[in-house]
Amino acid sequence: MKAIIPAAGFGTRMRPLTFTRPKPVLNVAGKPIIVHAIETLVAAGILDIGIVVSEITRPAVQQAVEELPEVRIEFLDQPEMLGLGHAVLMGREWVGQDDVCVYLGDNLFQKGVGSFVETFQREQPAAVIALVEVENPKAFGVAELDGQRIVRLVEKPQVPPSHLAVAGVYCFSPAIFDELVRLKPSARGEYEITDAIQALIDGGRTVLGQTVEGWWKDTGQPRDLIEANHLLLEKLEGNVQGQVIESRLSGPVVLARSAVVRNSKIVGPAMIGEGVVIEDAYIGPFTSIGAGTVIRHAEVEHSVIERECVVENVETRLQDCLLGLRAVVRGGRRIPKTLKLTLSDESIVELT
Repeated sequence: MKAIIPAAGFGTRMRPLTFTRPKPVLNVAGKPIIVHAIETLVAAGILDIGIVVSEITRPAVQQAVEELPEVRIEFLDQPEMLGLGHAVLMGREWVGQDDVCVYLGDNLFQKGVGSFVETFQREQPAAVIALVEVENPKAFGVAELDGQRIVRLVEKPQVPPSHLAVAGVYCFSPAIFDELVRLKPSARGEYEITDAIQALIDGGRTVLGQTVEGWWKDTGQPRDLIEANHLLLEKLEGNVQGQVIESRLSGPVVLARSAVVRNSKIVGPAMIGEGVVIEDAYIGPFTSIGAGTVIRHAEVEHSVIERECVVENVETRLQDCLLGLRAVVRGGRRIPKTLKLTLSDESIVELT
């Protein structure tokens, strides 16, 4: 089985973070989102992965994945953003007669995708679709089931047939490409993967639904990155390799070899990257700090701090923050009791 990860979109819902970088390369728990996706697929035994990219997203995505071991990556160009069905169709020639797992790379699954792959290989249907029970099915593609078999898919229904929404994993036989090439654009001008799946069902093919076990997270908006960071760090195992000088660490903390912590307190789970300098600071739980960042005379918790940021002289704790590459937060004389920030790359905030 091969896999396709769509990564050609602009990630408009993640702005301002995606004004300068595509969403798949944003970091969560110390790694780009797309790296988490690839590692999930590798854990399921899939080593041949096609990443669908556009002219804009290709350079950053390629840089993010170029040094990954084991995996064999093919970049598939999508010249126009015409929907998920169109993105998958870009991999038709590369996939050939193999089965394919389509994994939306901004989705995270606590227990990975191995169970969906195993069901597909055991039952050999035309498709296995991951389903998750949601409170607001009107906002999703929703499945109607007869036992485990999906009999109907409805996109954002006004009267949902169930509370089982389509999550971000699909396992397909090559038959999906026969339906994709016959698709017509939907009302919003896109080629919908749900229409192709419904065509399989209408043609008498077996499409199975399988409920997600454990948590599932779609990192579609900035606040989702913070929540995903929290979920991923819950399973963190401590590994302190850097310098710890007159400081106290508690809980699971990953401290990279070239990082330095001086006169500070760190409460895990926390992940601190290469070259990070933390001085006279407090780092609270569920925080990840990217390489080259400097934090002095400040308190940060439950936040995602990207590479080469500067946070200094901030008298009130930063909480639930997203700081993009090289963002700077400097304190001043008067600040509110709490600060909640989402900063794009290279932004500067002066608190006076």
